[in-house]
Amino acid sequence: MLPLGVAQKRWIEDKLQQVFHRWGYHRIITSTLERMDTLMAGGAIQDSTVIQLQNANDEELGLRPELTASIARTVVTRMAGNSYPQRLYYNDRVFQRPPNIQHNQPQEFFQAGVELLGGGGLIADAEVLMIVANCLQGLAIKSWHLILGDAGITRSLLKIFPQQVRPQVRQAIANLDRVAIEKLSLSEELKAHAKTILDLRGKPHDTLKKIYKFDLGKPQKEAVNNLKTLVDLIESQVDLSLILDLSLIQTIDYYTGIVFEVVSNAETGVTILGRGGRYDQLLGLYDPQGESIPGIGFAFSIEGLYQILLQNQQLPQAIPTTNWLVVPETPDDYGLAFAHAQKLRDSQHLVRVEVDLVSKTAAEVKQYAIDRGILQIAWIKAGSLPVIELVHNQEKSQKFNYLLNKPSR
Repeated sequence: MLPLGVAQKRWIEDKLQQVFHRWGYHRIITSTLERMDTLMAGGAIQDSTVIQLQNANDEELGLRPELTASIARTVVTRMAGNSYPQRLYYNDRVFQRPPNIQHNQPQEFFQAGVELLGGGGLIADAEVLMIVANCLQGLAIKSWHLILGDAGITRSLLKIFPQQVRPQVRQAIANLDRVAIEKLSLSEELKAHAKTILDLRGKPHDTLKKIYKFDLGKPQKEAVNNLKTLVDLIESQVDLSLILDLSLIQTIDYYTGIVFEVVSNAETGVTILGRGGRYDQLLGLYDPQGESIPGIGFAFSIEGLYQILLQNQQLPQAIPTTNWLVVPETPDDYGLAFAHAQKLRDSQHLVRVEVDLVSKTAAEVKQYAIDRGILQIAWIKAGSLPVIELVHNQEKSQKFNYLLNKPSR
């Protein structure tokens, strides 16, 4: 990633971090390298997606494909005894091996997101969804949709299918693949049921009416009622395009409640900007006593956000400029040049200062400053005050010239 790309990525991360801070979240950094049993989260994550390594003791290790499992392990071990809820955020790399990897296909990605641990129920779900909306508003991203499902409700609707074909049904629904459903060894009634689940998406209240027509048990009815209450609460607080989708099934299988995707319909096509959901059993896998602690979180794809913002020309178009170029006029002036440059750097403001390292003519120095967008040149010569030459911003030049030449007491 080159300097301009780094500056643009940093701009995105700063915008997200401002939102996380305002909601009371604190940054956590976890290990890039983890034991495979930690990364697989009890089988919820397929080992084929993990880039695996082995240490000298033949211990199976892997590069984290996501951060939730690592944070869950950290919270129940190194943060044991802390009060809940814990509000944590991250901004880090993940490593994912694609199913059919192609030459030069990326396997390293940047993610930023939050985990709300120890907070269960409707209000915690609403908080996380509102943080998602605040982040996208902070980035000024238009034309995005929140697609909301519920893994618990969808899982209960799948129980009617025989155990041996349930994974194939689940996969076909997740991929909206009607042809795959037709090819399954199922009765026509069960195929129709699978297609009905596949079609459980659209405007929230229309979709909820369809769900209520199913033969639901008491727990399922309660879950649907909670989902309706959540939809009403979110729509009353945030201006967003919300789609309810009970066919939404995440590839990671530790979700127990709501699941969601953030999607942008840009001119170049649909881009998934982020994913998340509730996982109320995950922390129990790492707790020494097996105690379950509720959790919910999401992760934004920095690459996805970058592509949308780049199209909209919202990102910085240049790297930050250098404020000063300090030029020693002779080799005897090197020490004075470094001392003067440090004096400028010691300003209470962030000041970028370069010392000219190559002997050039005055014309070449000026051209270098123009090419690099440098604001001011300080010519340094023993026995005389620095000569300040304005390249661009006169107001800044006058300010620093005054500070530089202000008489000392």
